[in-house]
Amino acid sequence: MTDSVRRWGVKVSLYVVLTATAIVALYPLVWMVSASLRPESEIFADPGLVPGKLTLDNYVRGWTGTEISFGTYLLNSIVVSVLVVIGNTLSCSLAAYAFARLRFRFRGVAFAMMLATLMLPPHVTLIPQYIVFNRLGWVNTFLPVAAPHFFAVSAFFVFLMVQFIRGIPAELDEAARIDGANHLRLFWSVIFPLLRPALVTTVIFSFIWTYNDFFTQLIYLNDAGLFTVPLGLRSFLDATGESAWGAMLAMSTLALLPMLVVFVVFQRMIVQGIATTGLRG
Repeated sequence: MTDSVRRWGVKVSLYVVLTATAIVALYPLVWMVSASLRPESEIFADPGLVPGKLTLDNYVRGWTGTEISFGTYLLNSIVVSVLVVIGNTLSCSLAAYAFARLRFRFRGVAFAMMLATLMLPPHVTLIPQYIVFNRLGWVNTFLPVAAPHFFAVSAFFVFLMVQFIRGIPAELDEAARIDGANHLRLFWSVIFPLLRPALVTTVIFSFIWTYNDFFTQLIYLNDAGLFTVPLGLRSFLDATGESAWGAMLAMSTLALLPMLVVFVVFQRMIVQGIATTGLRG
């Protein structure tokens, strides 16, 4: 067997394995979309992907079938996610600049303590945080979900940007200082524009993680008018067995659209941001 034939066989085998893996990974998503277009009585009766009868009743019932319109849940999720994105982008980039460029006492200790928080389970700080936010009167508002992110609490994104900034030539800083730039001007005019790949990565993951977050929003949001998409989808589940599966699957399909749009728009930048950030340091 020649080398060219062997290489061709390896490529074919690789494509077959990747295709099979993609089919297995996408099957639940395709089934959910298919089930959302079926009458509720046929959702679990037929495991196939082709609906026997197409209907949009599930979408109509899902959009208006809860106490609050599902559009309100979508809007709340987008508002909270955008606030978290803005907070993480600004605060984490400033903190990363301080760790990467400034020289101050106990910088190494502070950086190590920040990284140590990555290994701290969120449940450990849940009760103290709830007590603080409750005393501030923030419970049942978006503030406990969004406000902390304006204070660089996401150690992962700080570390991500620190590694990227360390790869930016220090000569650019020196040139800016010769022109009279202070640290704020240096950060905003030199470092921040060059952080684009890391910033895009931060934006995408902040949006997706916040949009899908169920636990934090369940703890702090009590009013149905403030519910986000994960909490809104829970409204279709009934412990008595009367769950509206068709409406829930239909709204789950709609809930994927914002994340799908974000991923499609920023797909190339996501790959670039992860690759370049991982190679710097």
